[in-house]
Amino acid sequence: MTRAAALSAGLSDRIAELAELYRDLHEHPELSFQEQRTAALVAARLTAAGFEVTAGVGGTGVVGVLRNGAGPSVLLRADMDALPVGEADRVPYRSRATAAGPDGIVGPVMHACGHDAHVTALLGAADQLAARRDHWSGTVLAVFQPAEEIGAGARAMLDDGFLDRFPRYDVALGQHITSAPSGHLYARPGVFMAAADSLRVTVFGRGGHGSMPQATVDPIVIAAAIVLRLQTIVSREIAATDVAVVTVGAIRGGSKENVIPAEAELKLNIRTFDADVRRRVLAAVERIVKAEAAAAGAPREPEIAPINDFPLLVNDEDTTRKVVAAFTESFGEDQVHETGRKPGSEDFGCFGTAAGVPSVFWNFGGFDPALYPEGPDLPQRAVAAGTAPGNHSPEFVPTEIEQTLQRATEALLTAAAIWLSPDGG
Repeated sequence: MTRAAALSAGLSDRIAELAELYRDLHEHPELSFQEQRTAALVAARLTAAGFEVTAGVGGTGVVGVLRNGAGPSVLLRADMDALPVGEADRVPYRSRATAAGPDGIVGPVMHACGHDAHVTALLGAADQLAARRDHWSGTVLAVFQPAEEIGAGARAMLDDGFLDRFPRYDVALGQHITSAPSGHLYARPGVFMAAADSLRVTVFGRGGHGSMPQATVDPIVIAAAIVLRLQTIVSREIAATDVAVVTVGAIRGGSKENVIPAEAELKLNIRTFDADVRRRVLAAVERIVKAEAAAAGAPREPEIAPINDFPLLVNDEDTTRKVVAAFTESFGEDQVHETGRKPGSEDFGCFGTAAGVPSVFWNFGGFDPALYPEGPDLPQRAVAAGTAPGNHSPEFVPTEIEQTLQRATEALLTAAAIWLSPDGG
């Protein structure tokens, strides 16, 4: 029996209980840096399993350390936060939670990105590692991170002395659920997920009565011109061989139909896979925003302020090949796929970068294979066609939770097993 198989032995007996835990987490989501209930549950479970537990890391983060003799140290990470999304009525354990966001506005909350499955799988892996100590050697850091959705949680934990407070680790491993058939795993060496920059743009005009536009400078018209001009960055300033996405996700200005407001606000999101492309896109955004305001005679220059940013997520090539080989040996070639670069973003890579160690991040599927008629190699086409829910959708709830949790937990154990021996594998 391989070390991976030994660590996963008996897991099937835990799956029903893990599924109940998942449903509880799904029904009680919490926004970024508000994960108090989730953190308390995680800390209690880790303590019961025999981990050394530290709560409140980086705000609401939890770190569990399990030492088991000589050998490498492996970091396993799960994120805990949910999104300000109202959940569709598809399952009896759907979220009815509400919470106030950073702006003070109360709205619905949902685990629309599957972080509840991430937490559950890592807790399942922690239970297995604690129960199967005779089959591995080394140290495990189980990291439950807050605020991934706003790109701030990993940095907050690192800024809170993470590297000094906990054992040094030799590799960082993480995973994320995706819209794909349950049981299937997706990874790639090198660049895996995009860098992301979110910006708040405030355009200033001169307000007045809607009947006398000549006495005003209309910031809504300026904002509309900015939205249209921004679309030319990708279509006219980025080479066809490069990739970038520029999205205006929110625009707000005014409160009454016959009042021209004094200012308008836009929120932008930018995705890139290359540092030079990122610099060029950000510079173009600044140029266009300022130029459109100047062209309209705005009384003052617009303000451009960062909301959040995510670094490029890059998988170490050699380490990723080891993990993929272990997945293939354990689950079969038909279950393991090399995927393309993902335009979504993640802050998991901060842990490997800060420690100067390799990191590997992969995806696991969570849905009925029948939703993906073109097969597991092209799940994104089903999402684009609207036949399967994508991440951040109000319908993003795994349809086969037991099988999904089994594979996600096995994946963590299989990857960790590569290193968890006195000689490091």
